[in-house]
Amino acid sequence: MAKVKDQICGMLVDEKTAKFFSVRNGKTFYFCSKGCKEKFEGKGGEMVQEKSLENSAKEEGMEASKAKPAGSPGNSKNSVFAVSGMHCASCALSIERNVSRMQGVKNANVNFANERLTVQHDESIDSNAVMKAVESAGYKAMPLDFSNAPESQGSSLSLKVIGMNNPHCVGIVEAALKNKKGILKAELNFATERASIAYNPSIINAAEIKRVIKGAGYEPVEESLDKEKEARLREIRVLRNELLLGVVLTIPVVLLSFPEIFGSFLKDPLRLYVLLLLALPVQFYIGKRFYKGFWISLLNKTASMDSLIAIGTSAAFVYSLFATFKPEVFGTEVYYDTAVVIITLIVLGRYLEAIAKGKTSEAIKKLMGLRPKNATVLRDGKEVQVEIDEVKAGDIVIIKPGEKIPVDGVVIEGHSFVDESMISGESKPVEKQKGSQVIGATMNKNGFLKFKATKVGKDTVLAQIVKLVEEAQGSKAPIQRLADKVSSIFVPAVILIAVISFIAWFFLLSMPFPFALSIFIAVLIIACPCALGLATPTAIMVGTGKGAENGILFKKAEALETAHKINTVIFDKTGTLTKGQPEVTDLIAFEASEQALLETAAIAEKHSEHPLGEAVLKAAAARKISLKEPSKFEAVNGKGVIAEFNGKRLLAGSRILMKENKIETSSFEEKIQELESQAKTTIIIASGRKALGLIAIADPLKENSAKAVQALKRRGLEVVMITGDNERTANAIAKEVGIERVLANVLPQEKEMQVKKLQSEGKKVAFVGDGINDAPALAQADVGIAIGSGTDIALETGDVVLVKNDLQDVVAAIELSHYTIKKIKQNLFWAFAYNVAGIPIAAGILYGFGILLNPMIAAAAMAFSSVSVTGNSLLMKRYKKKAL
Repeated sequence: MAKVKDQICGMLVDEKTAKFFSVRNGKTFYFCSKGCKEKFEGKGGEMVQEKSLENSAKEEGMEASKAKPAGSPGNSKNSVFAVSGMHCASCALSIERNVSRMQGVKNANVNFANERLTVQHDESIDSNAVMKAVESAGYKAMPLDFSNAPESQGSSLSLKVIGMNNPHCVGIVEAALKNKKGILKAELNFATERASIAYNPSIINAAEIKRVIKGAGYEPVEESLDKEKEARLREIRVLRNELLLGVVLTIPVVLLSFPEIFGSFLKDPLRLYVLLLLALPVQFYIGKRFYKGFWISLLNKTASMDSLIAIGTSAAFVYSLFATFKPEVFGTEVYYDTAVVIITLIVLGRYLEAIAKGKTSEAIKKLMGLRPKNATVLRDGKEVQVEIDEVKAGDIVIIKPGEKIPVDGVVIEGHSFVDESMISGESKPVEKQKGSQVIGATMNKNGFLKFKATKVGKDTVLAQIVKLVEEAQGSKAPIQRLADKVSSIFVPAVILIAVISFIAWFFLLSMPFPFALSIFIAVLIIACPCALGLATPTAIMVGTGKGAENGILFKKAEALETAHKINTVIFDKTGTLTKGQPEVTDLIAFEASEQALLETAAIAEKHSEHPLGEAVLKAAAARKISLKEPSKFEAVNGKGVIAEFNGKRLLAGSRILMKENKIETSSFEEKIQELESQAKTTIIIASGRKALGLIAIADPLKENSAKAVQALKRRGLEVVMITGDNERTANAIAKEVGIERVLANVLPQEKEMQVKKLQSEGKKVAFVGDGINDAPALAQADVGIAIGSGTDIALETGDVVLVKNDLQDVVAAIELSHYTIKKIKQNLFWAFAYNVAGIPIAAGILYGFGILLNPMIAAAAMAFSSVSVTGNSLLMKRYKKKAL
């Protein structure tokens, strides 16, 4: 094994097994310990000259390695964290800045609405480093799905390990895990009590890993959405308690602030002292969250919503404090009521906002709630009830009538109908028999099923759907950039406006100090960056959630936004407009029998993976023709196949293939055209230089293809069909569904070019395909829509995945995009309009008309502005997919 020198301590380190490494100028350096790595990155990386490093490495027989092993910083991953403590868009921007500065982090997005941080990072980054970066910004983070191992290396698990009393305990747990077969990687952090584990799910599962940790004497607790839910509920409880205390204290403060009414009960200065005593806990106990946020903002050299509240209420409180103890200088008019009412109203707003924000993520909660907790599996020939986490790939699972299917698999025995509406949106129960695929979380209706588990844990369709929805909700739509830019300068601008307003009224217009102070406070308090921060993400969250409920999965927020701009939709023919199940309809033999013609074609197509070849093989099997093995086989992309059998050269394909091989087709051209006009694809079968006959194949259209095309056309969209078929066959199929523009004779590798050509005409293009053969075209399109089949939702290509194989969902996806963008624009309009109108009014622009905004009214308006924006987004939950 090649060894290199640790550049800090000089120890020889095996580069293949080294856990600690760092990259400098494209070279990877390895270290014996975390301490050496940190020293190198902290100062050694800058102090040690590149030349001496290379020379040092050569002394060990090799240069500083440029190779990147699995787990090195070259590979990219996405990780999700729950973040607590944010109160406005400025908080989110502070976290993004801190995390983005980390070496190895490519991108960091914070969704203020669902309090999630999504980090795109090198695999060298661990969760603890990200959490520290978040904590340094003054907030708390909890990993929801983090792994240092690439997906290809297995599944991941994040656990909190309770009971570790000293660093030695870390070694005990790590040793116990690493000695267990199936564990690929195990890293524990004593300070945070967290374990990051990568494992092979086909050998070991999460439940067994927990048992290993328990066996070592410690208690494992899985970090999950339940923990996040607990944190959210805890925050709501804290806000509720603070609100109740604020109301109890605020009411007497407000009443005692009217000496003309209550002066007979308490005379000054006693009344002022009582007001101070009542206001103190509101200002500094309930209001401590605002002071904490203000302090964090100062540390991060930013300004947030908390800054405005802290400055505004402190100004009122401090002035009142001086007036209480120096009435001969400041008078007896105090503003304790202003300070406490503002704080109480804002806490009320945050309480309502927290409840509303929780409702925006209900779609994910519903999806997670679909998963059954237990499963019945066969172990040693006996039926055993196990937790769902204990089910392994390869297990035989028993499903009785009325039971939920726990994991994905393939039926090996039994017959039933399964309700898959909760996953795909398909209302009719789907028939299942031997060989059928079943999806976890769907409901078995009336029959008995026995199936082999194929996908468990994070690999199931349900888990993939949840992951896609979370990623979409964690991403940012381009329309949000405007709000982010405004939010980044909003608070400093508001403070500046408040100061200028105070100076203008007090110094230039010679108004009384209390009047100018009231203006200053009102400007600070009415401003609301929260509404701007919530306008887009709350709508995106509800929109992607509604999509998931209907089997429409948007992979990114950008796709949800862009879809409403689409004016041209390209449909691939095979498997998209058609069922993708072509069948032989005609056999036309020129000399030999139909049976002989089909046998020759089947030999030529024996190793073909093309749908037309599969149709030939299926027809041969139906006629009980034994499939013989060709000695040679070649697939000619987009043209057909060439094979060799018993010394003869066999061809099956298009006119082009025949022409290239000098085989005459003119004598039967008229027959080919007749078949093509019937929307049939014709394969010419030849041996040597002689054509033997024709095989006509038809691929029936999907039930809703014509409806979907007509619905798109009614909405003013251009619809195009693209296919490798010849023009006559293509036009016949296009006519059936009502498509006028056809791109025929297009080879698979040319589809991307056709998309570019349409885009060059200034069109916004959506490409609808199967997600596998059409990968380049899907990637090139403005929105790539991949048609799934219920189990292929994790397709790499495609911005939108349709779980149900129904083209009506293409229309629904575009409609949902229009609806979501409409809500986002409404939210942004009201958020901007509120601030644009509210701030000048608070500054006293209408004072000449007798209108002056009381700071307490400003607080009420500010508190409810963000609630109203969130509430408008929640109205989207009423959305229902229209029937075509």
